Parts: sequence; structure tokens; C-alpha cells
Amino acid sequence: MIQLDPKSTALVLIDLQKGILGYPLTPTSAPDLLARGQQLAERFRAAQATVVLVNVGFSTDGADMLRQPVDQAQPVPPGGFPAGWNEFPAGLQQPGDLVITKRQWGAFHGTELDLQLRRARHPHDCAGRRRHAHRCGIDGAPSL
Repeated sequence: MIQLDPKSTALVLIDLQKGILGYPLTPTSAPDLLARGQQLAERFRAAQATVVLVNVGFSTDGADMLRQPVDQAQPVPPGGFPAGWNEFPAGLQQPGDLVITKRQWGAFHGTELDLQLRRARHPHDCAGRRRHAHRCGIDGAPSL
């Protein structure tokens, strides 16, 4: 296993929020996915590594969604996004975690992720250069 330095390693958990976990997910069920994310976060926190939680959140009518040129725009659910849709499940977020709310589906461009990781003592641009994602603890479950 890769040995990573907790002082320069971050776990970035993206979209582990009530609204996304409410969808039917495959091949891993929402409860299993959440449990795995919580276990990883606990290990990273125990090693004093940075844990970043990224959620996607929009106003109820979706008016603040980033409009990008795509073949099919992201639909707003009938009646809008329900209250609590962008909240993290109980127990996932802990004191000291960095929280980033994005207004688009991508977490690596046009968000505060890069800035927050740099502020949290990560010397390289994790968010801006996806090829370095493994150095940030994003790919897989590294040994800490």
C-alpha cells in the first residue's frame, strides 16, 4: 500500500449528501457508500489528515445553478429541490472538516476546493490538476 503523509494528504468526499444518497445507486448502495465514506473519514481524522466534504446545493428553483453549454441541462425536480437535499447525513461532518458547496456537478473547477486545500497546508494544486489526485488521497483508500 502507498504510505501517505497525513500533513500533506486530504480525503475529499464528494456528494455524500441526503439528496444524492436518496437516489437508487449501483453498484454500491447508498448505505454502503456512506458507511465506507464515514470509515475513511474516521481514519483520516485519526491520522490528523484533512477531510473535505463537498456537497452540491442549489436554491429551491435551481436559479443559482451554473449554466454550462451541455447537450442536456440538469433538470430541476418538479416542485424544486426539497429542503435538506444538500445536507450531510447525521454523523458524517465533524468539527475541523472543510466543507465546500458547489453550484454545479463538478467539484474540481469553479469551486473553493483548490483554495481550501492550499490553505489547509497542501502545497500542490490538487483540485486544478486531476492527474495529481492520487497525491491528495482522492483515488482509493491509502494507508495512513
